[in-house]
Amino acid sequence: MRELDVIVVGAGFAGLYALHKLRGNGLAVHAFEAADDVGGVWHWNRYPGARCDVESLQYSYSFDDALQQEWVWSERYAQQGEILAYLQHVADRFSLRPLISFGTRVTSAHFDAAVDRWHVTTDLGEEATARFCVMASGSLSASRLPEIPGIETFAGQILHTGTWPPGGVDFAGKSVAVIGTGSSGVQAIPQIARSAEQLVVLQRTPNFVVPARNQPLSEEKQSAWKAAYAEYRAQARQVGTLYDFNQTSAHAVSAQAREAEYRRRWKLGGVNFVHAFNDIMTDPVANQTAADFVHARIREVVNDPVTAEKLCPRGYPLGAKRICVGSDYYETFNRINVALIDLQATPVTAIEAKTIRTTEAVFAVDLIVCATGYDALTGALAQIDIRGRSGTALSAKWADGPRNYLGLMTADFPNMFIVTGPGSPSVLVNMVVGIEQHIDWIAACIQHLGEAGATRIEPEPEAEQAWVQQVNDAAAETLFVQANSWYLGANIRGKPRVFMPFVGGIGRYRAICDEVAASGYAGFQLANGD
Repeated sequence: MRELDVIVVGAGFAGLYALHKLRGNGLAVHAFEAADDVGGVWHWNRYPGARCDVESLQYSYSFDDALQQEWVWSERYAQQGEILAYLQHVADRFSLRPLISFGTRVTSAHFDAAVDRWHVTTDLGEEATARFCVMASGSLSASRLPEIPGIETFAGQILHTGTWPPGGVDFAGKSVAVIGTGSSGVQAIPQIARSAEQLVVLQRTPNFVVPARNQPLSEEKQSAWKAAYAEYRAQARQVGTLYDFNQTSAHAVSAQAREAEYRRRWKLGGVNFVHAFNDIMTDPVANQTAADFVHARIREVVNDPVTAEKLCPRGYPLGAKRICVGSDYYETFNRINVALIDLQATPVTAIEAKTIRTTEAVFAVDLIVCATGYDALTGALAQIDIRGRSGTALSAKWADGPRNYLGLMTADFPNMFIVTGPGSPSVLVNMVVGIEQHIDWIAACIQHLGEAGATRIEPEPEAEQAWVQQVNDAAAETLFVQANSWYLGANIRGKPRVFMPFVGGIGRYRAICDEVAASGYAGFQLANGD
């Protein structure tokens, strides 16, 4: 049995940095990774068109200047293979592979209060104990299949974008159905349409899609950015991702000026569009001006008026669901080999053999691609039997929604840290910025415990309750709560509707976490169980 100081679950961006940081602090640390290599979500998401929607010069580590200066990105938005190669390089450059057990899935983690240690078991029968456990298992890693009658009887191949075959898939000459039009679907659909004989897109809820305007990165732009990395990284620690944040209200300018600003940002591409005015995510009328602009662009691009209207999102604010960044998405629906099915108007009634039947038609398909997302933020943790000091399962404690303090720890589960989970800025900011902030805080906390002679730390229930309320209050001030999104767990049947990320901004969140640490970890109970 391995006896460690820290066990890390996962070897993506969070797990790799945790290994590097904690080993550098002199701790015996080891990670368990279900995949056969590093990369996390970028190992599994190999579907055609997969790429990040944060610009590559920002979606990278800042902890080592030599690393950020030497790595060369090829495009504005890096594709999956390039991000995976980057993480493989990090693992090799910092000699992290010997600290990882690959092809090993953690199945249980139980806290032994008698010795203040976590006992972890894996699907291979391996056991390990450690004083601390860092859950770096990913915010978007527990993929889910759609609940459609008969899908289990489909005679063709069923694929999920989150668990794509490493060797790829040949769509040539085949009839393909894609279920889902979120970020993964928006990226995959244009690519699949180019090679498939026929493509049927099954859409439940249309999403707002802004153009990526992806392009090669020039040497000049990279050099200029790298020369200013120190300044840019400092700014990113306060805002998450560097955008052109307009401090003007949409109501403070004329309709013509609003239109011009939206057009300017649409031409530039990317999520920057959402920040055209400072009240888009707080004022329904301001938000509608942005939504109307996108609707107009859809109608301009899509030739068939009926299809264009199906693609226009309605019933929720722009940005309340994760906004999608695509390339040729709307243009794809002008292809003669692509059909769009509105599942709200004509739902699927059955899947039989190699056919999909709706209330209006029957489609013959060879493959089904499920771009149906994840059990976000809590799903990966729910797949592990995690039991705390009292023997209570984490799944039982969170049955009515996740409860924690600062998004980092949950009461009754001492010495277990959660990276970019519910209650933190997480998926609302550049994930790498959030990851580095969390790992740095965790490492400093563990060091403080050692210096204080403490063996255990966990939140006080009152502090946990206050933080849950603070997260809810912050969300209530925005339009985020006005959509049935995976931010609230709405994509999972039976999952409590609780807005999970902290929307108050990573700068504010960082200041709160730093203040808690500086005050001797206010809101936490420190103890020596030896």
